[in-house]
Amino acid sequence: MGGRVRRRSRAVEQLLGAASELFYREGIGATGVDTISGRAGVSKRTLYNRFGGKDGLVAAYLRDRDERWWAYLRGVTGRLTGPEEKLLAVFQAYGDWLVGDDFRGCAFANAQAEIPDPDHPALVVARAHKESVRAYLAVLAGEAGFREPEALAEKLLLLLEGAVATAAMRRGDAPLETARSTALELMAAHGRGSR
Repeated sequence: MGGRVRRRSRAVEQLLGAASELFYREGIGATGVDTISGRAGVSKRTLYNRFGGKDGLVAAYLRDRDERWWAYLRGVTGRLTGPEEKLLAVFQAYGDWLVGDDFRGCAFANAQAEIPDPDHPALVVARAHKESVRAYLAVLAGEAGFREPEALAEKLLLLLEGAVATAAMRRGDAPLETARSTALELMAAHGRGSR
């Protein structure tokens, strides 16, 4: 869960910055390598040398987003002491991280919707991201003493995913607030195991 700190060249940083902005705002399919390299102020050759092509750049963009998300989430949950608090904080973190003027939904879900090849390197990253969120929720649910923490984590992940998709369509964070209150109901219904 989460990434490692790496040193990157300025060209790589510029390419990832341009790709992140363009892929998220314009879409992966609608954004060509000429546009990305032009926005980054880096040659197309450098893009191919560093990433092997667009597929590699899309995967790197999602890996970078995953690393930034986990750093953000660790910062949010690290200030809290109780695992139940942390579970609920994930819902708040999603709202704070995702919803804004430029919100177009979850970058990982967007990639899944745009890329038909299930073995595409970007979709491998997207699936790993979602699985790591589910695993984190399961750890927190287990630490909080809920019965069947894996099952609760799966329900909470589905609730989060639905709320994010709805928030993107409605252009606001109200669905994430509703999801948080629904998470409280789910947690109450799930019960605690014996410790």
